[in-house]
Amino acid sequence: AKMAAAASELLTGWCLFGLALLAILIFCWVYVRKYQSRRESEVISTITAIFALAVALISSALLPVDIFLVSYMKNQNGTFKDWADANVSRQIEDTVLYGYYTLYSIILFCVFLWIPFVYFYYEEKEEDDGNTCSQVKTALRYTLGFITVCAVLLLIGAFVPLNIPNKKNSTEWEKVKLLFEEFGSSHGLTALSFSISSLTVIGMLAAITYTAYGMSALPLNLIKGTTSAAYERLENTEDIEEVEQHLLRIKSKCRDGRPLSSRDRRTVQQLEERLRTLRRRERHLESIEKSWWTKFCEAIRPLKIVWGVFFIIVALLFTVSLFLSNLDKALHSAGFDSGFIILGTNLTNPLNMLLPVLQRVFPLDYILITTIVMYFIFTSMAGIRNMGIWFFWIRLYKIRRGKTRPQALLFLCMILLLIVLHTSYMIYSLAPQYVMYGSQKYLVQVRCNTFFKKKKILPCVSKMYYQCIVTRTYLFLHKFWFFSAAYYFGNWAFIAVFLIGLIVSCCKGKKSVIEGEVDEDDSDMSDDELSVYYR
Repeated sequence: AKMAAAASELLTGWCLFGLALLAILIFCWVYVRKYQSRRESEVISTITAIFALAVALISSALLPVDIFLVSYMKNQNGTFKDWADANVSRQIEDTVLYGYYTLYSIILFCVFLWIPFVYFYYEEKEEDDGNTCSQVKTALRYTLGFITVCAVLLLIGAFVPLNIPNKKNSTEWEKVKLLFEEFGSSHGLTALSFSISSLTVIGMLAAITYTAYGMSALPLNLIKGTTSAAYERLENTEDIEEVEQHLLRIKSKCRDGRPLSSRDRRTVQQLEERLRTLRRRERHLESIEKSWWTKFCEAIRPLKIVWGVFFIIVALLFTVSLFLSNLDKALHSAGFDSGFIILGTNLTNPLNMLLPVLQRVFPLDYILITTIVMYFIFTSMAGIRNMGIWFFWIRLYKIRRGKTRPQALLFLCMILLLIVLHTSYMIYSLAPQYVMYGSQKYLVQVRCNTFFKKKKILPCVSKMYYQCIVTRTYLFLHKFWFFSAAYYFGNWAFIAVFLIGLIVSCCKGKKSVIEGEVDEDDSDMSDDELSVYYR
C-alpha cells in the first residue's frame, strides 16, 4: 500500500513534468522556425537546435519537480506521510537524482559532441560544397578536440578525491588505491558532477553577459517601444535624396572626360553601398507599415507598457534578493574555503519572504518558482537576440528573425544549455531555504515550564537536516566547494552587469522598428525572407 501511494505521488510529479515537456517541444519548434533562415535552413541543424533547446528547457523544468516531490513527503504538521518511510523516500530521491544525471549526460553529449560536429560540418560545407565524406572527416577532426576536453574533465572529476587523507605515512600506492575506491563507490557520478560543474562556470559567464543585460533591456524596450514606421520612412526618404544628390555632385566632376580621383572613387563606392542599404530599408519599412501585425502591435501598446513595468519590477526584486543573499554569505559564511556556504538564512530577502506566504495556497509557490526559471530563460534569449553572439570583441553572428544562419542557431542553443545549468544555482541564491527543503516543516518540543513540553511546527532549516529531506539540486550544487566560491563571485558580477545594462538601456533612445533586420552585408535576396512576416 505504501509503495502504491508513493507511486501515485511520484506519478503526479512526473505528469506535471510531462505536460511541461509537451509545451516545451511546441515552443522550441516555433522559436527555431521563427528565427532560422529559410534560404540556408538545413534539416539536421534544425533538428539539433530544437532538441538542444528542448533539453535546456526540460532541465530547468526539473527543479520545480524536485522541490514538489520532497515537499509532498511531509504533512503540514511536520510529520511524514504514511507512505513516506525511509526506503520509499530514498527511491523517490534516487529517481530525481538519476533524472538529473540523465539530462546532464545528454547536455554533455550535445555540448561536446553533437552540436560541435553539426556546426563544423556546415562550416566545412560552405567551403567545400559537394564532398560529403571530406566534410564529415573534417568535422570529426575538430570535434575530437571537444571530446578530449570532456574526457579530461571526467578524469579529473573521477580521480581527484574530495576528502584528502591526512595520514602522513600513507604510501603512494595507498593514495592511488583511495582514488579508485572513491571512483568505484560513486559509480562515476562524481566525474559527471565535476564536468557539469565546469560547464556551469562557463554558463555563469554567459549569464553574466547575456541574462543580466536581457533583464534590463527586455522590460525597457517594452516600455519605450519602437519608432513609427511612417516617421522612419520619411527620414529614410530624406536620406536617399541626400545620398543621391551627393553622388550626382561627385559624378559631375567627370562630365568633361576627366577621370575621378581615387578618393572620389572610394567615396562613390561607399555612397552606392549606402544607397542600396537605404533602398532595402525603404522596402522593409513599406512592408511593415502596411502589415496587419504592425497594426495589432500598436493596438496592444498599453499592454506592452504594463508588461514592461512588471518585468522591471521583477528584475529589481531579483537583484535585491540576490544582493541580500550574497551579503548574507559575505557576513555569516565560513569563507572562501567552504565555498561561502551558510547554514540557515540570517538576512532575509523579498523572495524568501514571499515563497513561505505562497506555500499556504497550493500550488502558488510552484507556479512562482517555475515562472522565475522561465523568466531567466526568456531574458537570456532576449539578451542574446539584442547583443548577438560574440567571442571577446569579435562579433560572430547576429540573431535575426527569419535570417539567422544554422551555425548561429547552434551557438544560441549551446549558450542556452550552459545558462540553464547555472540557473539552478541562481534560484538557490535567491531562495536558499526553499530550494533546499521546499515547503517542508518539522516538529520541535519547546519547554514551557519544568514539567510541560509543547510541540511546535517550524519550517525546515539546515540545522534540522535529520528531520527533513534535502532536494537533489542542493546536493548537486554543493558537491565541490571551489565551484560554489566561483558562483559567489559570479553573483556579484551579475549584479554589476545588470546595473550597468540598466543605465545603458535607460540612456538609449527608442529602437528602430526594423532594428537589426537590414544590414549593409545583406543581399537583395534576403528581402524575400523577411517579407513573409509583414504581409
